Amino acid sequence: MKRTSRDIRTANRYDVLRQIIAESPVSRQEVAAATGLSLATVANLVGELLDLGMLTEVGFEDSDGGRPRGLVAVNAPGGALIGVDVAETYIHVELFDLALTVLARADEELRPGENRPDQVVTHIADAVESVVRRSGLPGDRVLGVGVSMPGQVDREGGVSVYAPNWDWHDVPLLDLLAGRLPYPLHLDNPLRACTVAELWFGAARGHDDVVVVNLGTGVGAGLALGGSLHRGITNSAGEWGHTTLVLDGRLCHCGNHGCVETYVGAPGIMQNLRELSPGSTLLHPDDQTATVAALAAAVAAGDPVAVRTVRQTARYLGAAVADLVNLLNPEIIVLSSWVAAALGEPLLAEVREAVGRHALRRPMDATEIVLSPIPSDPVSLGAATFALKGALGSVGRRNPHDDRRKDRRKTQQQNTPGNARTAGRTRSARRTTARTTRSTPS
Repeated sequence: MKRTSRDIRTANRYDVLRQIIAESPVSRQEVAAATGLSLATVANLVGELLDLGMLTEVGFEDSDGGRPRGLVAVNAPGGALIGVDVAETYIHVELFDLALTVLARADEELRPGENRPDQVVTHIADAVESVVRRSGLPGDRVLGVGVSMPGQVDREGGVSVYAPNWDWHDVPLLDLLAGRLPYPLHLDNPLRACTVAELWFGAARGHDDVVVVNLGTGVGAGLALGGSLHRGITNSAGEWGHTTLVLDGRLCHCGNHGCVETYVGAPGIMQNLRELSPGSTLLHPDDQTATVAALAAAVAAGDPVAVRTVRQTARYLGAAVADLVNLLNPEIIVLSSWVAAALGEPLLAEVREAVGRHALRRPMDATEIVLSPIPSDPVSLGAATFALKGALGSVGRRNPHDDRRKDRRKTQQQNTPGNARTAGRTRSARRTTARTTRSTPS
């Protein structure tokens, strides 16, 4: 689809705010240099964001004799964003301020078989209502809710097109949620959410060609190519977990055999363990999380069965990641989500070794493979940025899933921090502002 001037302005507004959130406090000139936009465009967009209460003026930077440059910073209390991580076994929700600092969290467990659309919607709504209540913020401060839904989604229509692990087809998820939640709603999937989180706050910052490997119950690869999030023509790019790793291999939920996901997703890891040691006490047949946690603890203790299971999993994962290296030639590959976090360095070391055996030397030498450094849930963090972008794009128009929400006053109370960031602060001192999200216990 051809982008309109409004689309371009929304994208520029988003890029400017993203840069300011990451670098606060910062001058307009620095934002222009970082984004490639003209100073006049940046000044105009900063003015809009100040009017919306998303930014605040915080003084001036040091001058070498010229005119001092004014500094702006994100106005953290100027609004709230909610990120929803819907997974196959749980729903995790976080509420953030505009600096993307966590203010409240809530979790809902999805028991086996508890995956009908009405059940999932109820859990999402309950968790969202819980974080708003725990934060103590009035509901009209919430600028939007970003929902990350596994599988293929139609983000414009708010539809879960296909969720293979639940056998969902064309579920109008946001329409169902609109009957329960009075906030603007925005939908995408965890591959995009993890990738955005890494680009903003994680290992992918400063890189243009990035792959974020999402290891959970399901498996996928979020892509940022040439500095931009790569979605594909139907927002389906990154379904690497459903590429064939073993011909005529294990049956996958998608209906094919031998998919990557069936060997390196949490159920696949359980099967690896079962095949190596059918009676292992590490295996919790009905609990993926407990099995992976037991494996991680046993590897740390040097248990031979656990070590062999992780090594076998890494052999499969390394071969599949080598395909990504050869195909995409990325600067960095980030292992993300809860399975990668649980198995940590032992898995990473084995994967690096396995990739080295399968990938071509030239692209492999240029690719760094790391664990995600984001301390909080990267999916809910990335989902909150969906809501942020939606809020910026909805300036002057109504969100299609927001018919039940009353008009919210645009003016936000600005938080001017006195002389805390005024003249006399050095560039290095300003750069001590946190580069990653800071989690505040709820």
